[in-house]
Amino acid sequence: MNTALILIIGIPLIEIYLFIKIGSQIGAFNTVLLILATAIAGVAYARYEGFNTLKSGMSQLIKNEIPIYEIISGATLAFAALLLIFPGFATDFLGILLIIPITRKLILGKFINKNNYKREKNKNYIDGEFEDLGDDDDKKI
Repeated sequence: MNTALILIIGIPLIEIYLFIKIGSQIGAFNTVLLILATAIAGVAYARYEGFNTLKSGMSQLIKNEIPIYEIISGATLAFAALLLIFPGFATDFLGILLIIPITRKLILGKFINKNNYKREKNKNYIDGEFEDLGDDDDKKI
C-alpha cells in the first residue's frame, strides 16, 4: 500500500484511540483543555525557537558560512508548529519532540552533517589590490 494512504488513515485512528483512552481517564473537558493548552503553548514555544534559529542563521551568514542546518531546522519548527495545532496527542508528542533543540538535533543529525556544508576558511589565495599599468607597446613605435 502507499505510505501516504497509510498515514492518512493511520494517524486519525491513533488520535481517536488516544482521545478515548485519555478522555476516559481524565474526563472529556480536561482532554479538550489539554489539547488547547498544548496547541497554544507549543506554537508559542515554536515561535521562540524559530527566532533563535533565525538569529543563529544570521550569525552563520555573517561568518560567511552556509546556514544549511538553520534552514532545515526552521522548516522543521514550522512543521512542528503545524503538528501542535492539529488536535491530538500523538501529533502533539511528535511536535514537541521536533521543537525541543536536543531532540531536533538528534532527529535531524541523521540527515544532515553540518561540517560538510561549511566553507573552508583556509583557501589558497591572497586577497589584495592591483593596478593595470598598461602595455609598453605604445612606447615602442
